Amino acid sequence: MLRNRVMGVQDSLSPGFRHVTKQLAQLLLLVLLLWMLFFLAVFTYFTDSQMNQPYRIARFNSESQHSNYVQRSSRAIMASHNSRWRLYADRKGPVQHRQVFQPPRSREEYFRNFGKRRPRAMRYLRKLPKSDYSDEYFSNDWSVVRGLWKGQVSSKMLSYRLQRALRDHVHSNKHNVLYKGQRKANKSKEEMLCQMKRQAQLRTLDGSEQPFAHLGFDQLASSKLEQMYTTCAVVTSAGAILNSSLGREIDSHDAVLRFNAAPCKGYEKDVGSKTTIRIMNSQILANPKHNFSSSLLYKNITLVAWDPAPYNIDLRKWYTQPDYDLFTPYIMHRKNFPEQPFYILHPSFIWKLWDIVQSNTRENIQPNPPSSGFIGIVMMMNFCEEVHVYEYIPSTRQSHLCHYHEKYYDAACTFGAYHPLLYEKLHIKRISTASEEDLKKKGKVTLPGFSKINCPL
Repeated sequence: MLRNRVMGVQDSLSPGFRHVTKQLAQLLLLVLLLWMLFFLAVFTYFTDSQMNQPYRIARFNSESQHSNYVQRSSRAIMASHNSRWRLYADRKGPVQHRQVFQPPRSREEYFRNFGKRRPRAMRYLRKLPKSDYSDEYFSNDWSVVRGLWKGQVSSKMLSYRLQRALRDHVHSNKHNVLYKGQRKANKSKEEMLCQMKRQAQLRTLDGSEQPFAHLGFDQLASSKLEQMYTTCAVVTSAGAILNSSLGREIDSHDAVLRFNAAPCKGYEKDVGSKTTIRIMNSQILANPKHNFSSSLLYKNITLVAWDPAPYNIDLRKWYTQPDYDLFTPYIMHRKNFPEQPFYILHPSFIWKLWDIVQSNTRENIQPNPPSSGFIGIVMMMNFCEEVHVYEYIPSTRQSHLCHYHEKYYDAACTFGAYHPLLYEKLHIKRISTASEEDLKKKGKVTLPGFSKINCPL
């Protein structure tokens, strides 16, 4: 009976009313569909914003931290004085600037990943100005490495960021470098070696010049640095030396040179355990974090320190305004440990090395002092009959890891920003006698000592 009543009510509804009800249902369905599309669009927008936000925040935070570092230090890997992001600042050498995206750790991984789809967050970099690109993904680093192996590189092969840093340094010329010598980029290996033998004779501060003579430095200075060795190893701090298993070969040399605060402990398999001489920039002496006066790194070996003076070798100005105060720690160390050999390189030696590199390069190199690596290599050529240098010119293990003992990444540590590293490495490759296999597998170059170089009178 109930069914009959319902059917009676349906029959009583007019066709017009049923048509209106159907239209309302369709309209409601359309509204629901539009709402779902709107919600999906909003959700997608905020999701993409959140994915892009870590990169922008990380870039802003790293820039803020680095700007504070610039105020504390005047030596830098990237010193772009008027650049937008101030990514270049420590005159001492590379600031180990942590990158958001870690680079490939090896040549094999680099080529294995080449051409693969980039992470979604990386695709947002396409919207950024070219100057903000990440070196790990947008530089042509392996072309530069291969160019170094062949002895044919140019600053035009560097990433845009490093090219800009080079131009900024050439323009700023903070050390007032005025090079008046000739340039000849096509010298033979013999010509280059003879030039180095004539112009790069080691010189240390002996206290005979003012103002050091008046201050009694002649009583503090160690006897002349003139040790002689048959074979020497120069062990750079490059991250590429990790997993090299070169430790035993390095320790087999008569003398081993290491740099700054690079340790052996925990890395013996790759870098060896023997240290004969340690060369340090002045920041190692001045910065308390390195514990120069107490650390075992600096005990029972020969110490050599350096600091950039003005290009005109104004010793008085250098003494009153060094880059970092190396003189006070030097005096204290000589008084506390008078038996330990400890030397300060004369600024004229530093700048003569720069002159040598510029004279063999057509391009204008950075008017800043050479790197500790180049200084140390030439210093050992004064002492040794044969010098083996490890990972100065990168092997196939090349990565953006700055130092094997620190977790910081930056291409400037390999190719230079403040220091004219690219040109120094090209110079070393041109005078090397190492085999191609040694160069690629070990990152090893072989150089004759000055005592073995025969030059015409």
